[in-house]
Amino acid sequence: MKYTYNISQHHRNHMSPESLDRLTIDKSRQKTSTMRKGRLKVLIGAAAVLAAAVAFLFLRTGTVTIETTSVTQVYPTQSFTLLNASGYVVAQRKAAVASKTTGRLEWIGVEEGSLVRSGQVIARLENKDLQAMLQQGEAAVGSSMASLEQTRAELGDSGQMFARQKELLKQGIISQAEFDAAEARYKRAAAAVNGAEAGVRSSRAALQAATVNLDYSLIRAPFDAVVLTKNADVGDIITPLGAAANAKAAVVTIADLSSLQVEADVSESSLAQVKKGQPCEVMLDALPNARFRGVVHTVVPTADRSKASVMVKIRFVDTDSRILPEMSAKVAFLGREAGKDDQRPRIAVNPSAIVKSGDREGLYLVKGDTVVFTPVTRGGKLGDLVEVGGVQSGDRIALRPLDKLRNGTKVVTAEKK
Repeated sequence: MKYTYNISQHHRNHMSPESLDRLTIDKSRQKTSTMRKGRLKVLIGAAAVLAAAVAFLFLRTGTVTIETTSVTQVYPTQSFTLLNASGYVVAQRKAAVASKTTGRLEWIGVEEGSLVRSGQVIARLENKDLQAMLQQGEAAVGSSMASLEQTRAELGDSGQMFARQKELLKQGIISQAEFDAAEARYKRAAAAVNGAEAGVRSSRAALQAATVNLDYSLIRAPFDAVVLTKNADVGDIITPLGAAANAKAAVVTIADLSSLQVEADVSESSLAQVKKGQPCEVMLDALPNARFRGVVHTVVPTADRSKASVMVKIRFVDTDSRILPEMSAKVAFLGREAGKDDQRPRIAVNPSAIVKSGDREGLYLVKGDTVVFTPVTRGGKLGDLVEVGGVQSGDRIALRPLDKLRNGTKVVTAEKK
């Protein structure tokens, strides 16, 4: 639709028709141009919003390659440890219990782990022949005792007769020959008594020998101990030397667990840092969560030239039934004695892994393929680490790059990439 302006008649008469058409304004073109400009602004705004959303999602879900470390459990004693060494738990009193005589094992009353007391019978060999010899010895002692009593009675009678004959000789009632006969009888009785007493002593000695031989068939524990191994069973031949085929020299092996010590090898170059009475801390591979107080018992006065080391024996201050012979051990030689608070384990991390988010400090805990911001409380320094609370030992945490991480960021570790 066209709109025209009113023009004076004078001007209209002097204008051509073409000139008049040029003065006409096309409103449809003006409206189309305005609509195009509006659409362009809308598109530009939408593109900006989309770009911002893409950038946000990338920061939110983009995968970041990280280096990780672990939350560790440490002990304060590590900060004043002078030297570390390794060794084994060894019983200082240990015995392979055997019999002094050869015989067949008839009975055994212990097994591995049994507690035994000094003098306790733990096994027995066949001993019927020894029991017979013991009974024979007892009978011999009885017979010799009877003979002794008989000779003593004879001595008493002959003594009285000798005394009477002596008085009668003084009075001249009997002859010298009768007196001499009475004296000879008395002396023979006295000699017989001496012989009978010697016979009694001999029979008693034989009885004692039979008793000892019978006792040798009873295998006893030499001291309070624990049975480590059972080396023989009922029916086995036990011999002191173990030379016979299929014969066993020892029935059981026992150890006094109160005599356990750690024997550790210390290099010659580090020996100057070790002295008798020095406090130590013992760690056993079998009990990784336990620490045991110890003290240097002795430094063995000889070196092992093949290892260029010297053996050091560490005595346990605290006893524990879980400590067993031949366990592998690590020993920390301390600069001072550890207190009770020093023996309490602490949770620590590399301080570089701690980040600040607002007014809170925390760690990026690795959970699967994402990280989770976990607030922690910072404690004191433990060497190169710092004590923290709020995480557990063994947790994996992000170490770097921390500036690219947010709560929920997807990550991949450098080792897996």
